[in-house]
Amino acid sequence: MNELKQFLQLEEDKVNWKIVLLLVLIAYAFNIAVRYIYISYVGDIPQFQWHGHLMINNNDGYYWAEGARDILAGFHQANDLSPITNPASILTAAIAKFLPFIPFDVLIEYLPGFLGSLVVIPVVLIGRVLGSTWMGFLAGLMSGMVWSYYHRTMFGYYDTDMLVITFPTFALWAIIWSLKNQNKTFFFLAPFIEILMIKWHGGLFNVANGFFIMTAIYVVVFSRDKNSILFLSLLIIPVLKLALIYKLLLLIIAYFGVLKFDDLKINLKYILIGVVGVYLITIGLPWVYHTLQNGYFTRAVTNTDEGFKYFSVVNTVSEASHISYDTLVHRISGSWLGFILGGFGYILLAIRYPIILISLPMVVLGLFAIRGGLRFTIFAVPFFALGNGYIAYLFGKLSYKLFINDKIAKISVYVVSFLVMSGFIYPNYKHIHKYIMPTVFNQNEIAILDKLKHIASRDDYVLTWWDYGYPIRYYADVKTLVDGGKHSGEVNFPVSFSLTRDLVSSRNMAILDVYANEKSFQDKKHIDVVKYFMKQYNFKNPNDFLEYLSTDIKLPKIKEDIYYFLPLRMMNIFPTVAVFSTIDLKTGKRKRYFFAQSQAAQKKGNIVVLDNGIKIDLVKANIIMGKQVIPIKRFAITSYDKSGKFHKVIKNVHQNGLNLVYMKSYGKWLIMDDFYFNSVYIQLFVFENTGGLFEEVILNPLVKVYKVKK
Repeated sequence: MNELKQFLQLEEDKVNWKIVLLLVLIAYAFNIAVRYIYISYVGDIPQFQWHGHLMINNNDGYYWAEGARDILAGFHQANDLSPITNPASILTAAIAKFLPFIPFDVLIEYLPGFLGSLVVIPVVLIGRVLGSTWMGFLAGLMSGMVWSYYHRTMFGYYDTDMLVITFPTFALWAIIWSLKNQNKTFFFLAPFIEILMIKWHGGLFNVANGFFIMTAIYVVVFSRDKNSILFLSLLIIPVLKLALIYKLLLLIIAYFGVLKFDDLKINLKYILIGVVGVYLITIGLPWVYHTLQNGYFTRAVTNTDEGFKYFSVVNTVSEASHISYDTLVHRISGSWLGFILGGFGYILLAIRYPIILISLPMVVLGLFAIRGGLRFTIFAVPFFALGNGYIAYLFGKLSYKLFINDKIAKISVYVVSFLVMSGFIYPNYKHIHKYIMPTVFNQNEIAILDKLKHIASRDDYVLTWWDYGYPIRYYADVKTLVDGGKHSGEVNFPVSFSLTRDLVSSRNMAILDVYANEKSFQDKKHIDVVKYFMKQYNFKNPNDFLEYLSTDIKLPKIKEDIYYFLPLRMMNIFPTVAVFSTIDLKTGKRKRYFFAQSQAAQKKGNIVVLDNGIKIDLVKANIIMGKQVIPIKRFAITSYDKSGKFHKVIKNVHQNGLNLVYMKSYGKWLIMDDFYFNSVYIQLFVFENTGGLFEEVILNPLVKVYKVKK
């Protein structure tokens, strides 16, 4: 047993801080270098560029970019959602001020890679505080470029993710370092980092909370000394429900109290009981309750206090959907071997150095991705990398015994461990060469938004699906009703309704939604559009009210113009858009409608076979789906001639059945029922039929923009 314990022991390295800094710089430079692989593939693609600069590839990034842009411009649009007080926007604006010679679009393209790669610093330092800077270095090489972490910190993926793992990993290092060194002078460091990280991203409260729990367990089980208990009392401050300034003031007061504790006569047992008691009452029990109510656990419709049932957006976000074990494994370690040995190494590390178990909240969050979705896997990456680094270190240690010459044996430790670690790293390196992320919009679509910017005013609204909200606000400098952050079922309902209902219903709902949105800003309280206007129009049943919107009703006056932004790309998610408003608000039951599309087809005699397996009998005018034969109600063909002029032909075929549309210039076939056929998106984008209720603004094969007639 002693031999095993000795084997698992990290040999205390005596390297000075110059060597530590050198290893950090090497690991950091390596992680930056691999990110340039993406640039080498896409940097010269014209459709990925705007004004000669590569565009970002993450929708949410345009939110923080909008805030930074407005900070730098020195203005803020009235009644909008620009995040000018958000840390990510503030940091970006500050860096832009400090580096004025770098174009803003270039800055946000490269910032995530340079900030995200900083994770190597705390990883190397954790290795050092445990006993081996070399092990930390090996883990640092890998931690910044594993699948999921690379995906969310690559060049172009401008988002809060660029520091969302670095912050808590730094905090963990500070916790471990404080507990091991027992130097009260630096006890403020860990809670200070945690306060900043929670401000950076509110979701990191759960990590800070988990760190407190695991630190409390570690202190009780392994380290019930005076300084550890005092340190724990400081660690509760970040998770208190207080504003940033009050947390910082409380930390300063408590910190100086800790420094002076030797002069006070207080029983440590009472301090420990008090800290744990305060935590359980004010934080622990409420946190458990709210966590269990979270949409990631319930996966259900969301209920308002009026009893209305809205569809939860969590059910449609791909990165929040359940993932397979294979996906989990590769996103955390890059390969099954890396994952298994990384997990095994982490367990061995925890057995030999139980203090590393304080990192368990991040590991558990990463593994929770199997249910919670892709976005969680990054939390486990640094610690599986440490596990891999530890395994590589142990292999190097084994090699020492194979050589008689002591100098060669010592060198072999580093060579063997590096080669083993290279084996863990290589699958991730290969993946980076294959992972080509397109930009959010292409150059042609951005050109349309830029044109719209010079047509619409900054107070006008663009109605579109939430996926496109942030980039539209950034490039067109207008307001939106939904976006990547404002997209609850309640908020999505009226927008979904406006995009999927008939022209009259759509126009009416759009005006009501904009009116309610402006009123919510003025009254500084959220307004449920359906509930509010049910009262205004004296309806008790939401279904009756929604039916009423299809008639000529008296609408409130709005000063803002409303533009519909309808991209071709919305076709792929149109049934998902419809889900949010095809739900019965009283029962929560969804109404089912039919929509299918195909991008390729083969003609076999009188039969057209689509790539989704559906067949079309051109002679009998039937649609064949398996054994089911459905008549074609309408057959429509749309096309553009050589001059770019739009043409359409619509023929009524049978009295009942499904509608067939052939978008000839796109090579696209659409099959849909009347619900989808009569929807605004199909009528405006596919057929350019305004019904006299919309004005044509920009008509392009990729995007069509209309203005609501008020």
